[in-house]
Amino acid sequence: MARDAYARAGVDITLGNRVKSGIGALVRATHRPGVIGTVGGFGGCFDGRIRGYRKPILVASIDGVGTKLKVAQQVGKHGTIGEDLVNHCVNDIAALGAEPLFFLDYIGTGKLNPKTFRQILKGLVRGCRKAGCALLGGETAQMPGIYQGHDYDLVGSIVGVMEAGKATDGRSIRKGDVILGLASNGLQTNGYTLARVILFKKAKLRVKGKLPGTSLKLEKLLMAVHPNYRPALLKIGKKVRIKGAAHITGGGLIDNPPRIFPKGTGAEIFLGSWPVPPLFQYLEKRGRLGREEAYRTFNMGIGMIVVVARKDVAAAKKAVRCFEIGRIVRGNGKVHLRK
Repeated sequence: MARDAYARAGVDITLGNRVKSGIGALVRATHRPGVIGTVGGFGGCFDGRIRGYRKPILVASIDGVGTKLKVAQQVGKHGTIGEDLVNHCVNDIAALGAEPLFFLDYIGTGKLNPKTFRQILKGLVRGCRKAGCALLGGETAQMPGIYQGHDYDLVGSIVGVMEAGKATDGRSIRKGDVILGLASNGLQTNGYTLARVILFKKAKLRVKGKLPGTSLKLEKLLMAVHPNYRPALLKIGKKVRIKGAAHITGGGLIDNPPRIFPKGTGAEIFLGSWPVPPLFQYLEKRGRLGREEAYRTFNMGIGMIVVVARKDVAAAKKAVRCFEIGRIVRGNGKVHLRK
């Protein structure tokens, strides 16, 4: 009787248990050496004796997908959102030089939709498998009154490992070093709140339509999967010393790079040194954004920056496709946009 009353109040425990009952095989497909136990306990366990590291340092991060979820709701496709989340978190710790070990997710919703849940889970699994990261556990919460209808939020936390003393944390960055940019493939997982206002409220565009002046489908542009930049960082790191790396997320190219600048340094970013994709050009122009605001809100076509010594630029460019977008200068920790 209590169960029926809870269901009438909006939380269907039976449905939740049924939806989660078949996820074991999917989750186990992501497991790597070190995972202990099975899915469904009160916590996930991982062996702390990590192979290949003499003095392992654990690195943790947590993040969400933001209002990209609203676009997923608009187009009715949720199969890539989980991969977005995993890759975002992987990139955050990869910027420090860490290898991902395990991942946990949180899904909060007003009313559990089994089909949507399954799509999200498959994306999480796909992202974890590609990253070599174990999906160790998660939480699914039905909270009517907090979330409306089938709206949901998606958050993930990741734990990785790196060798003590080998973090690419920017401490060795010096004046004259070069900033290389790895291309993004769209908004990734940031700036969607402003982008949706510009595209759907101001410009009155349809998500199933095309970006004005192009043949590009808006849905495809907005739902492009956030890339995993760790493979590119590993390729560069095999050829040259990476002094620092920054994942370009909220804060864009203005607020993210300073997080790795040593005291007394800043940076100049050279506009025109990489091709800015049409979506960003449209958002900047149609939204009547000032240059600083555009480059602080959006990644503008650069998803990860890497700082290397001037002598290592050619080797880094040979290792991966990247753009020389700026340089380290004396300064007070700020980024200046230069034409």
